[in-house]
Amino acid sequence: MTLNQDLIAPEHTAVRVALWRALHLQVDAEPHILIDEVGVKLVDEELWRDRPDMNLEFSRGMRASVVGRARFIEDVVTDEASRGVSQYLILGAGLDTFAQRRADIASRMQIFEVDQPGPQAWKQKRQSVYSD
Repeated sequence: MTLNQDLIAPEHTAVRVALWRALHLQVDAEPHILIDEVGVKLVDEELWRDRPDMNLEFSRGMRASVVGRARFIEDVVTDEASRGVSQYLILGAGLDTFAQRRADIASRMQIFEVDQPGPQAWKQKRQSVYSD
C-alpha cells in the first residue's frame, strides 16, 4: 500500500501498543486479560516482529502494563455504558481497537477517536483493507 501525504502512519508507540496487545493473546499464558485480534491486522506485523522492542522477554513487562491499562479502561467503559453513559472519547487514539473489538458496547455508544488527521486516515484505510 502506498501512502500519500494525507495518510501518515501512526506513531511507533501506537504500533507497539497494538502489537503488544496482540502478542498478549499469542504468547502469554491463559487466562488472557484482553482479547485483541484487531490491532495486529492494522499493522504490517512482518515489519515489526523482529525488532528488539518486540522481543518476548524484553516486552513482557510493557505488554502486561499495556494490557492491564486497556482492560481497566474497557471495564470502566462497560460499567458506565450499563449506567446509561452514551459517549466515549478517546484522546490520542492511535491504534485503539475498542470500537472494533467490542461492537456489543460500541453499538450502544457514540465513540469519538481523536488523533492527528494523517494517522486517523491511515487507520481508516487499513481497516477497510482487512475488513474486505
